[in-house]
Amino acid sequence: MIKQALISVSDKSGVVDFARSLAELGVSILSTGGTARLLAESGLAVTEVGDYTGFPEMLDGRVKTLHPKIHGGILARRDLPEHVAAIDAHGIPTIDLLVVNLYPFRETIARDDATLEEAIENIDIGGPTMLRSAAKNHRDVTVLVDPADYAGVLEEMRANGNTVGYPTNFRLATKVFAHTAQYDGAITNYLTSLGDARLHSERNAYPATLNVAFEKVQDLRYGENPHQSGAFYRDLAAPVGALSAYRQLQGKELSYNNIADADAAWECVKTFDVPACVIVKHANPCGVAIADTPAGAYAKAFATDPTSAFGGIIAFNREVDEATAEAVSRQFVEVLLAPSFTAGAQQLLNAKQNVRVLAITLPAAGAPATNALDFKRVGGGLLVQSADDKNIRPEELRVVTRRQPTPKEMDDLLFAWRVAKFVKSNAIVFCANGQTLGVGAGQMSRIDSARIASIKAENAGLTLAGSAVASDAFFPFRDGLDVVVRAGATCVIHPGGSMRDNEVIAAADEQNVAMVLTGTRHFRH
Repeated sequence: MIKQALISVSDKSGVVDFARSLAELGVSILSTGGTARLLAESGLAVTEVGDYTGFPEMLDGRVKTLHPKIHGGILARRDLPEHVAAIDAHGIPTIDLLVVNLYPFRETIARDDATLEEAIENIDIGGPTMLRSAAKNHRDVTVLVDPADYAGVLEEMRANGNTVGYPTNFRLATKVFAHTAQYDGAITNYLTSLGDARLHSERNAYPATLNVAFEKVQDLRYGENPHQSGAFYRDLAAPVGALSAYRQLQGKELSYNNIADADAAWECVKTFDVPACVIVKHANPCGVAIADTPAGAYAKAFATDPTSAFGGIIAFNREVDEATAEAVSRQFVEVLLAPSFTAGAQQLLNAKQNVRVLAITLPAAGAPATNALDFKRVGGGLLVQSADDKNIRPEELRVVTRRQPTPKEMDDLLFAWRVAKFVKSNAIVFCANGQTLGVGAGQMSRIDSARIASIKAENAGLTLAGSAVASDAFFPFRDGLDVVVRAGATCVIHPGGSMRDNEVIAAADEQNVAMVLTGTRHFRH
């Protein structure tokens, strides 16, 4: 039974109402510093921890709760007579409920002007110690680190005579250990990013020790293949607009491959400022298009490669209306993603209950659209890099041929370049009029990607005459350029940087092709 609570919080959201409800249930309240003042000013009877322990707060608040009367009351096992006798002998009442959240360390170091001294002072010591003590003794102590859990605990106390059951206490304890591990991980990441403490004016983006935290969203039926197990975890620091924040409106449970392909489609489609549709199959865009409406974009994207689109993942960056839903419903689709769906669209899609329909909020203009770091596991290690989020500015483009691209060609080139970034290397993308016409992906030879892209366009009945081509990396020889020109391309965009750039540029001039260099490579492995 909960008779005494200790409340000491940095995030004071809802704490006054929670403490008032505890008082109404007859629970006595201990508190510290600013929390104690807030509760007292709100008319609640509260005992300051210094008065309770008989030992004043000291060292600018560094020592408040580090006292046997606090930790004895938290850690004593009520089922062990020797524990009960020990705290009785020293006049230590039990503390049955602990409500603590920690100094805002992560919020402090997120500021550009934060100093090492400020960061150090925002490393909580007493809070994590109490939390770990209470979580260790969760059989007898209820511990709260998240204001979102206040209401549930109160409801259980009211229903059970101020008692919280073991299942709840265990769940809350696991939440505490996860929280303190993340807190310590953030401290480690920060401090080991500084290197020599005497030279800490600049933080290294890659700390000497890297801690990352993810929470499980769901277990998966299997992994990439049926003989592999799998689960999906959400990054606790994921930006708004990341796939992990999806809301599933209908359909079967997502699989490992569904989630991977849905991420590829969503990351591509959300980069467009106009209505766009991206269709992905096996991690590669097989159709991308822009138009005045989502339905128009879908029709153009689907036309790129109807064969590969079968059983694909379809993403939109605009609300899906009834007309779009009706068009999409004519094909077999595994996952459909969009920021929202009209009531009419949802009604149409309900007829296909197996289709997984996901709603995801688009990031606000100017907000980070991708994770800050990209991870790839290798045997016994982890590759870490910054996100490939560089957008080409017009002044970075260099026209290196005698012929300048026309305004229309430049629009097509920039569209093709945007798509190529999301195609597995080696990548060749033919485009025209805001539509992909042929996509060559993942070949060991760039010339083979070029051939495949032109073959796919031919199979789809699409002409490449007057098309634009993007290559994610430079053409090492002129043969790749010759293939796309023979297929009908009149302009090409690629990073440049080959030892044979002059040879490739001369080949473009020879064939009256406009060539634009970006200076940026987009390998995607």
